[in-house]
Formats: sequence, C-alpha cells, structure tokens
Amino acid sequence: MTNPIKRILCVDDEEDILAVVKLALETVGGFETRQCDSGADALAEAGSFHPDIILLDVMMPQMDGLATLKALRQDPATARIPVIFMTAKVQASEVKQYLDLGAAGVVAKPFDPMELSRQVEKLWKQLHAVDATALNDGAAPAAAGRRRLLEEKV
Repeated sequence: MTNPIKRILCVDDEEDILAVVKLALETVGGFETRQCDSGADALAEAGSFHPDIILLDVMMPQMDGLATLKALRQDPATARIPVIFMTAKVQASEVKQYLDLGAAGVVAKPFDPMELSRQVEKLWKQLHAVDATALNDGAAPAAAGRRRLLEEKV
C-alpha cells in the first residue's frame, strides 16, 4: 500500500502559476504546500519542509529546474524526494532527458488546475508501484523500471 502524499513543495518563478498550483493542490487535493520562486530557495526549503514530492519548473532564471534537481540529488537529505517537472517543454526528447536525470514524471503546462492533484497522485502511485515491482522481482533497479513505465505513458 502506498503512503499518501501529504506535503508538496512547488517551485516556479511565475507568481501566478504558484498561486494557481497552491489553490489547486490545497483546495482540490487537500495537500499541505509550500512555494518557492527559485531553485536556490527550493534547496533550502526542501531540507526543512521535508516534502513527499516536489513540483519543479524547468525554465527558471539563475538556477533552472535541471540544475535544481541535480543539486537536490547531491544532498543526502533531499536525494530521495521524487521530483515532477512542470513545463511547456514536453517534446519526447525533452521528457526523456528529464526522466534520464531522475524525474518521477512530467506535468505539461498549461495544466488543468482541477486535474493537477489527480495527476500528481497518479504519478506518485506509478512511482511506488514500479519501485515495489522492481524490489519484488529482484529485477532492474527501481529507477530504470520507473523510467520505462513513465516513458510508455508519454
């Protein structure tokens, strides 16, 4: 049984998007959220907020989402927090790059605020289903299995 998501860290440099994401996740999904407007803030906040999952914009000034994900993975306190990219850059090659870097999935912008919490929960369940299957089968590492599953969904 998958533990439910309780806390979500949302990272985007667009104030309007953060407001919509907060409303969608808290009101529709019932999640506790925190918002950050930069990769640097996300690194600091992730360590203290202890989110179950991070929604991360790809295109941000100074430290983009890819650099932020890399930095999160280098810190033992945040290395295992699943990251879902939110981006308008969803060409197959771009999505493959995100997944290869260790993202748990991608939510395409523009997104439907009424569906966002459902999308996040679906990716969360897929992530944990693949991890459990890989452990039970003793097969490929969980990350490789997750990548395969998510690539099929794109």
